[in-house]
Amino acid sequence: MAQAEFEELVEDFEFLDDWEDRYRLVIEEGKAMPPLDDALKVPATKVDGCASQVWLHPVTEDGVLHFDGESDAMIVNGLIAVLRKLYNGLPLEAVIDVDARAEMARLGLNAHLSAQRSNGLRAMIDRIRSVATAAA
Repeated sequence: MAQAEFEELVEDFEFLDDWEDRYRLVIEEGKAMPPLDDALKVPATKVDGCASQVWLHPVTEDGVLHFDGESDAMIVNGLIAVLRKLYNGLPLEAVIDVDARAEMARLGLNAHLSAQRSNGLRAMIDRIRSVATAAA
């Protein structure tokens, strides 16, 4: 089960018929996200496998995952915001159980991202899952 914020995003996407509008919504989500502190943009937080620069800063507290992130690409920043809606606030065990590919498919993202963006999204999901697995 996805987070309530993610469910709201799914509902917003359902009202948008045009993929261009959905793409804009993803970008707007990224713009609304607070920027990542420059001190956190270090090799340890950088996500390999992304065409653009991507940093994810996960924090686990009391068995719950929270993360912030940033990218130098607008659409990727939006994808980070979408992943935050999907994962932030979940217990670590639940993070591992989320079928991110199926959840993203509900937004229609799988069919509209380039191969490079899809690989980058997969790399971000893998990083989030590995952090949760290691901390659980």
